[in-house]
Parts: sequence; C-alpha cells; structure tokens
Amino acid sequence: MTEKQKKKKGGGLISTNQNVAVNRRARFEYFLKDTIEAGIQLTGTEVKSLRHGQCSINEAYVAEDKGQLYLVGATIPVYNPAGAHLQHQPTRRRKLLMHKREINKFMGAIMKAGMTVIPTRLYFNNVGLAKLEIALGQGKKLHDKRDTSKERDWNRDKARLMRDKKGE
Repeated sequence: MTEKQKKKKGGGLISTNQNVAVNRRARFEYFLKDTIEAGIQLTGTEVKSLRHGQCSINEAYVAEDKGQLYLVGATIPVYNPAGAHLQHQPTRRRKLLMHKREINKFMGAIMKAGMTVIPTRLYFNNVGLAKLEIALGQGKKLHDKRDTSKERDWNRDKARLMRDKKGE
C-alpha cells in the first residue's frame, strides 16, 4: 500500500478497513436479521472511483437472476481522469461474488419468509478488495419506525443528561 493510500487527508484515498458507503437508512426501514460479506465484480475505473470515496448505495437493492445475485441501483460515478473509452456506466448491475450455498440460503429466505436482501455497507477489506455487506431484512411498519425514532431520541437525551451530570 502506498503512502497516498494510507493518508486520507493528503491523497483523498480510502485505505483498507474504511467504509466507502454506508446505507444508514436500512436500519431504520428494516429489521436486519443476518449479514454476510460478499465480493463485488467491478471494472478498473469503478475501483478508482471507490478509492476516492465516491459511491451511493442508499437506493440500491439485491436482485436474483439465473441463480446469481446482482447489486442493482448502486451509483458509482465515472472516474474523470480516465479516458472516455475506458469509462463505466454509473448505475449498471454488478454481480455479487458468493458461494452457491450462501446464495441458496438467501434465496430460500426471500422465497419462504418474504424477506429482502439489502446492501448495508461497501468497504475495502484487509487485502484491499472491495466488499459489500448485505443483510436479510424484513420491512418495518409505521409504528415500528416511530418506536425506533423514540428510542433513538431517548438515548440521545439520556447521553446528554449523563454528560451534563458528569460536568457538574
């Protein structure tokens, strides 16, 4: 790993074990049951764009096609320093690299329990490979979302009160 990749401020590059994109909305919208790490099939300019921290997985979802899982709706912007003939499509479908038994486990849960597969975060692992964390999720009802908001607000207020009490 070069010095540029280790320095986030200087080169603006993402090094290993740092999140490129996080789907924070997923925990609010879904009850997340089971998570797994999946590889993702990318082109060269997509990897360079990800190294610069440019990605959005907020509207993304995982779909099945012919026994394979694909990431649909994720946006990886074009990498401007590359030439026009080397560019990728920003919102193309990207194949997820997983073992067959893992794919079957997720597909069985989708068919049987009516769950959905949601991408939760995109990051580079220790080896420097782009990985996508996906989770099985079950949609929350409106009252569940309200309960989540109330609990989050109460925890924030509680932390604020405890912090103020320690300061006295």
